[in-house]
Amino acid sequence: MNKLIGEKVKSRLIWLTLASFFFYGWWDWRFLFLIIFSGLVDYFAALMMQKHPKRKKLFFILSVVANIGSLSLFKYSGFIARNIDLLFGLEGNLMLSTHVSDFFLITPVGISFYTFQSMSYTFDVYREKLKPTKSVIHFFAYLSMFPQLVAGPIVRAKEMLPQMLKVTPISKTERWAGFQLIVRGYFKKMVIADNLAPLVVAAFSSPELNSSGMYWWGVMIAFAFQIYCDFAGYSDIARGLAKWMGYDFPDNFKHPYISISLQEFWTRWHISLSTWFRDYFYIPLGGNRKGKIRTHINLWITMLVSGLWHGAAWTFVAWSAVHSFFLSFEKITHWPQRISKVALLRPLVWFLVSAQVLLAWVFFRATSIDQAWEIVQRMVLFTGDNYLGWGLNGSIFITLMFLRELSVGLKLEERIQQVPAWLEMTFYAFVIVVIIFFRGDGSEFIYFQF
Repeated sequence: MNKLIGEKVKSRLIWLTLASFFFYGWWDWRFLFLIIFSGLVDYFAALMMQKHPKRKKLFFILSVVANIGSLSLFKYSGFIARNIDLLFGLEGNLMLSTHVSDFFLITPVGISFYTFQSMSYTFDVYREKLKPTKSVIHFFAYLSMFPQLVAGPIVRAKEMLPQMLKVTPISKTERWAGFQLIVRGYFKKMVIADNLAPLVVAAFSSPELNSSGMYWWGVMIAFAFQIYCDFAGYSDIARGLAKWMGYDFPDNFKHPYISISLQEFWTRWHISLSTWFRDYFYIPLGGNRKGKIRTHINLWITMLVSGLWHGAAWTFVAWSAVHSFFLSFEKITHWPQRISKVALLRPLVWFLVSAQVLLAWVFFRATSIDQAWEIVQRMVLFTGDNYLGWGLNGSIFITLMFLRELSVGLKLEERIQQVPAWLEMTFYAFVIVVIIFFRGDGSEFIYFQF
């Protein structure tokens, strides 16, 4: 019987690996060699750490260098090259036929996600929190699992590898839960995010920026819901598919826009990444254990690396700096906790925290630092006419999201008793109809670029 289960597991892992390679190779088969290289380095490094414990630090360093090196080469070479061009005055020099930036490489889709996922494996083996698998198929089935391969959530090896050694029947409850997640994910992406995308794209791609500060607050609210529904929608679909396969992926979003502190926001937004940086970067740096000044330094370094993880641009560096400043100010003053003690003032705290998040999103979305500063100035000074510029479609979908987040904040869902099964199925049938007839123009998932 055990042998039979073992054969089932092996066949399942082989099929999963091949299907995942086909899925990733459909975009560009050449980049399969990159994920195979990264995987083999970590697979053998983990085995060597176990076989030669006295040299495990050496093999761990080799793993980190190989992963960060390949990530830097493919993701940051263009950014570095462009800055070399600017530093040495090569940009715009008509006498030079070739610039350094002409040699930058294409960024493979999802490279940041699977690189960090692979690194979690060697980190945990090095810290002796996980025993390495001796099956290369087992490891690659984990690393390349197609539902979350290109945009997360980042699944830890210690959470996923044990699950993959079991073949258990999928219950009706799990199938229904997976279906709900998938439908909700498609609704978030196709109905909310894709309908808000044209409004945001038009605002940031206009040759002349709109002079209205209120307009830009409206645009950033639209972008905040667009990126949330785009990314959370993908995560929901991935989690739903995983449930149909008999696996559990971690929840990647927990309604971040109801947060009443920026620290809380980061416990609700892109949870798999924020906890990755906390466990494998911030805490090893010393976390908050080495004094107040060192705590802030570690915070700023972690946020800087997080910003660069998102992309090779100064706008992402600025985005991380804005969050770092607000987080440090929050840690020093504890202003959200102090004001929130008065129940009537909690909406004010939520409003101020939301404003901080929206201002930071400007740098994340802007095409340049100059554009971001111009927009922020208009928002802070409330220049120009007072109109949001959402239009009918934007107003409808943004209102839907406001009501959704408000219902979560007021815990209305918890107060509603269990509805009959027929009513629940009717509701999801209605949602599917809405997805079909009210979907926006298709657009690529935002986090594919990372």
